[in-house]
Amino acid sequence: VIHTGATTSSVQNIRQLHNKQTLSSLLSRSLSHAKIFRSPHQQIAGETRNNHRWKTMIPYATVEEASVALGRNLTWLETAWFDYSATKSDYYLYCHNILFLFLVFSLAPLPLVFVELARSASGWFDRYKIQPKVSYSFSDMFGCYTVVMKMFILVVGPLQLVSYPSVQMIGIRTGIPLPTVAEIVAQLLVYFLIEDYTNYWVHRFFHSKWGYEKIHRVHHEYTAPIGYAAPYAHWAEVLVLGIPTFMGPAIAPGHMITFWLWIALRQVEAIETHSGYDFPWSPTKYIPFYGGAEYHDYHHYVGGQSQSNFASVFTYCDYIYGTDKGYRFQKKLLEQIKESNKKSNKHNGAIKSD
Repeated sequence: VIHTGATTSSVQNIRQLHNKQTLSSLLSRSLSHAKIFRSPHQQIAGETRNNHRWKTMIPYATVEEASVALGRNLTWLETAWFDYSATKSDYYLYCHNILFLFLVFSLAPLPLVFVELARSASGWFDRYKIQPKVSYSFSDMFGCYTVVMKMFILVVGPLQLVSYPSVQMIGIRTGIPLPTVAEIVAQLLVYFLIEDYTNYWVHRFFHSKWGYEKIHRVHHEYTAPIGYAAPYAHWAEVLVLGIPTFMGPAIAPGHMITFWLWIALRQVEAIETHSGYDFPWSPTKYIPFYGGAEYHDYHHYVGGQSQSNFASVFTYCDYIYGTDKGYRFQKKLLEQIKESNKKSNKHNGAIKSD
């Protein structure tokens, strides 16, 4: 009896095992069938993730999967970002910085070239030129650009290629959801403040006797700066100044899109600061404590002996540490001279009318 019961139990176990295997086989075939009929985009996304498991990428095969995971529909910007980045590695996305920097270095100063050429031809822009006695020809500006591009190819580009591990380490993300506009603006403000403070002290170091003679004097070859001269510097200075630029994202890491914007905007700001023109319609006039072209132009005008106006963006560090006294004295003196000239002209006009 015992033997018979054991046999019956064994038969039941075999049947259950057979049923499980059959169910497993059916599920496997169903999944295989579903895989065959996935859309090409799904197959590519899945295969790419399998080939790049060591890289952080968007972990969804389709927009629908991402919507389910987020609990809402993707915005059109998020959908566009998904379509573009889902099959690309984070390293590939990070290297977009090389393209953005090339475009900024090449195109952002270009309007200033036309302004400088028009000023030389007609003199109409003289009223906005900070140092009107200095003018640059097209060959002068193109020569500056070629030097900047050599530095870009030999230093800036390779630096971007090898610095990706640091981006991974601090945790800059590339997935969805995308950051809100408020989040991007807040992080950019933090980045500018951190960079401005750290850059101030690095800049002061470069104006020490050793720092200036060995490194920073190259940047000061342009005593009247132009847009293309913003990144014109010694290779060591380019490397060192990368530290303040990276400090903000390291402290408050955000999305790759925010990182792209930060790198581009910081360079555009540097080009505007080195423009050599003080345009009254510039939107930067409405930014509190912003230095601008006139502020930084004084630093270049004084040259190697300058111990004033070290700030890269804002003026608060120079004010707090007393390194803007020379600039403020000169500005006050120029205002007094202008006021005196106005009074003199009015007085001479009154005499002529009499």
